[in-house]
Amino acid sequence: MQHETILGLINRLALPNAYASYVSLYLEPIAKIIQDQMKQGSIPVVGINGAQGSGKSTAALFLQVLLENNAAQRVAVLSIDDFYRTKGERKHMAQTIHPLFVTRGVPGTHDVELALNTISALKHALPGETVYLPRFDKACDDRKPPTQWDVMHGPVSAIIFEGWCVGARPLDHKAMDKPINDLERYEDQNGLWRKAYSQFLASEYQALFESIDWLLMLNAPGFEVVSGWRLLQESKLAQAADGTGSGLLNEQQCKRFIEHFQRLSEHCMLTIPASADAVIRLDDQHHMIDLQVKAI
Repeated sequence: MQHETILGLINRLALPNAYASYVSLYLEPIAKIIQDQMKQGSIPVVGINGAQGSGKSTAALFLQVLLENNAAQRVAVLSIDDFYRTKGERKHMAQTIHPLFVTRGVPGTHDVELALNTISALKHALPGETVYLPRFDKACDDRKPPTQWDVMHGPVSAIIFEGWCVGARPLDHKAMDKPINDLERYEDQNGLWRKAYSQFLASEYQALFESIDWLLMLNAPGFEVVSGWRLLQESKLAQAADGTGSGLLNEQQCKRFIEHFQRLSEHCMLTIPASADAVIRLDDQHHMIDLQVKAI
């Protein structure tokens, strides 16, 4: 089986050649740690946390290439985004809980049971056994039909699970009373939405995050850079979809969309560095500038 090279992946993702130095300085040491866990006979679930647009998906793909090339193993990559509830399910939540639940993102808008079942299926997949990986189409803002899901064949040696709130600990419920942005101030005046997603986070999401064996954080310099990063993501999505996707956002819509994530993103930036197994610090241009690994 021929594996993709690091240079090939850099070219495919249209990244600057300088990204190769980030791989060698910051991601290869992470891959070595994961590889050591794989040698012990376990199937580690590696979580990657980071704010919107921080490069989680990119880092996951490079770790997959490093592990599959160096260890000749099969590595599954999952995103929490692929477990978003369908548009119809979120519309139902908007009608029964709060209108803001129509927008994908916060805890409560993911199918946690589907995520847990998929991780379990991957960990227990026998040689040749097929596991279907759900995929979400952000351009259409809906889950792809099962016929368009990715396929993985067992056995799997490691699972990389990335997402903006992966590994998040429960929020302080008392701090919910004071709004922190215009979305909360004008569209969630009584705090019902933010208190509801906080309850989801404190319950079923903790069960999901407990499945993570090793957590990496890509730590942005602050939430103020996230909106620009997200707008760049939307631009790339628009190019890939020829600008035809109904779920794509313009600049004003993107600013409002990002406000859905602000409270929990800032909470993650404050709390996860202390509990993560490794933290890669980023500057405002997406550059990796520092790696801290917790002693094992």
